[in-house]
Amino acid sequence: MAEALANVTVRPPAVPVVANVVARPVADPADIVRRLVEQVTGTVRWRDSVAYMAAQGVTAFYEVGTGKVLSGLVKRIADGAIGVAIGSPDDVATYRAGRHAGQRI
Repeated sequence: MAEALANVTVRPPAVPVVANVVARPVADPADIVRRLVEQVTGTVRWRDSVAYMAAQGVTAFYEVGTGKVLSGLVKRIADGAIGVAIGSPDDVATYRAGRHAGQRI
């Protein structure tokens, strides 16, 4: 991963990015790269990351890619949170239309 990221330009994020290996936000590009490399072989702190975000007021979590495991876990970790899986073209269309889980976003 370090080799793959060596020639990638990473800029400071426009929104907070929570690194799963430390369960806190990272903003410095060098720190983002370091945490991505650590995530490949390190322990991912998903529960802690979701709990941190929920404590900051995040109530909707979006899982992009195949599968629905993480969006299901969100509902068990953070009371009242919704987890939305976006894995197919139909899911993308539903998201773009502003509808998910029977709610308007």
